[in-house]
Amino acid sequence: MPVLRWLRRHLIVIAGLLTLAYMILPNIVVMVFSFNKPNGRFNYSWQRFSLDAWKDPCGVADMCGSLSLSLQIAVWATVGATVLGTMIAFALVRYRFRARGAINSLIFLPMAMPEVVMAASLLTLFLNMGAQLGFWTILIAHIMFCLSFVTTAVKARVMSMDPRLEEAARDLYAGPVQTFLRVTLPIAAPGIAAGALLAFALSFDDFIITNFNAGSTVTFPMFVWGSAQRGTPVQINVIGTAMFIIAVLVVLAGQLIANRRKNSARP
Repeated sequence: MPVLRWLRRHLIVIAGLLTLAYMILPNIVVMVFSFNKPNGRFNYSWQRFSLDAWKDPCGVADMCGSLSLSLQIAVWATVGATVLGTMIAFALVRYRFRARGAINSLIFLPMAMPEVVMAASLLTLFLNMGAQLGFWTILIAHIMFCLSFVTTAVKARVMSMDPRLEEAARDLYAGPVQTFLRVTLPIAAPGIAAGALLAFALSFDDFIITNFNAGSTVTFPMFVWGSAQRGTPVQINVIGTAMFIIAVLVVLAGQLIANRRKNSARP
């Protein structure tokens, strides 16, 4: 039958679109309810359209403060994890040394380990060291669990690099620094950028590890969790919608830049 033949030809596309719709549906719900005007404290049922929350996104006490704190932690955790993860990835791929296999295995432990186990372990470490729980303990914890994701992303990119390109640069009398900055780093940049974006998203979104090691510090995910116990402000949906739109724009900008580079590289 023609319908069955059409379905067989487009089955993969249909499955992909259904999966994408399933993934985006929660974001659409958050976006729609950012324009809601609830009668009570809970923003769980649609009442009427309103722009009040968009006009005053910081109208809820301490929300923008917790958002700013989460952004600061995410930025610094991304920088730390990206620098350390990139160096570890290059060391694991380019050099042979003792315990290299063990380190390769240990890198995957934070990704395989349940977050609650890592959170409790880090809390025990900080308490035994006498560290005061707060901004710095959260930052150290975030760098530690983001490090594995960055290392894995960069390592995959470094392993696919053609070493003959660097050899050609050295044959043309480029020094080690020139070779790294003009050949190695640009080729590895997509993997580094992917690891950095993943680290930022994981750090900003984390709740379990943060909750264990925050002390009296309140990040945005902790604020959302606390607000859900008393009532969910519409401004939370506004912030979520804004973050989603920014993320989509960043991805689209990256795709446009990549396409322009490909087109410019064609003869």
